[in-house]
Amino acid sequence: MIGRLNHVAIAVPDLEAAVAQYKNILGAEVTDPMDQPEHGVTVVFVELPNTKIEFLYPLGDKSPILNFLEKNPAGGIHHICYEVDDIIAARDKLVSDGARILGDGEPKNGAHNKPVLFLHPKDFCGTLVELEQA
Repeated sequence: MIGRLNHVAIAVPDLEAAVAQYKNILGAEVTDPMDQPEHGVTVVFVELPNTKIEFLYPLGDKSPILNFLEKNPAGGIHHICYEVDDIIAARDKLVSDGARILGDGEPKNGAHNKPVLFLHPKDFCGTLVELEQA
């Protein structure tokens, strides 16, 4: 069902510092910040040859990233994202197998302007999993 690893998301308390560290110290190619109001985050992607790193920074005072950063003030890995060929078929199979989909269960457009869903971390080894339509 799952395809390639699309990205690993890291919640960061200081977006500019994270960008500078990866760009200046690691020599990575980094995108401009993109606000994602529907998800309550500002994102930046670090482009790698085989995948991406996504920096998540809170957007607004209701951002879901705020709770994560309160528990992890230095930031940290927030979720991993896998591609799927058919997000609706993947969702339906996961639900029939007992997995929990977060939110209302309907895909929303993510940072790549493709449908995404999030899976409950308790169902996947304590890791928040994002599925993205390939």
